[in-house]
Amino acid sequence: MDKFFGGMDLHSNNVCIVIINMLGQRVFKKRFPNDLELILDSLEVFRKEIFAVVVKSTYNWYWLVDGLKGAGYEVRLANVAKIKGDYGQKNTNDFTDAYHLADLLRMNRLPEGYIYPKEDRPIRDLMRKRSMLVRSRTKFFLNMNSFSSRQLGYSMRVGDVRKLIL
Repeated sequence: MDKFFGGMDLHSNNVCIVIINMLGQRVFKKRFPNDLELILDSLEVFRKEIFAVVVKSTYNWYWLVDGLKGAGYEVRLANVAKIKGDYGQKNTNDFTDAYHLADLLRMNRLPEGYIYPKEDRPIRDLMRKRSMLVRSRTKFFLNMNSFSSRQLGYSMRVGDVRKLIL
């Protein structure tokens, strides 16, 4: 019995799926709209032989990973920051990206991201958003300080900037 490895390059409105065998040969390649039912239906013929499916970590991976896990698939999340981009290819596209993910899984060389438990994600996302807002606020105050130095010859204190904007 052959073992298969799936790679999924996820985008805002579609996902490219490539499934390869143990020799690294493509056995399936198709682009789907972001529709979990269509994706699960397409994987059904490989269900018993799929070792795992790799999803590229993008801003919208939650629904796909949760859906695949809910359907009983072993799912890995690729840490794209640790994957080299060109794979030795002259021309890369969504399908070569999906193939590369599946191939890294096949060779046991996939840099993985952590799949946060579903119930913890809202708090994590909220903490990330707060951190981003704090950085933006700090950047704004520093910019206002530089602006006042250039225009007025002195730096404004944070309290003075607050009075100007509120």
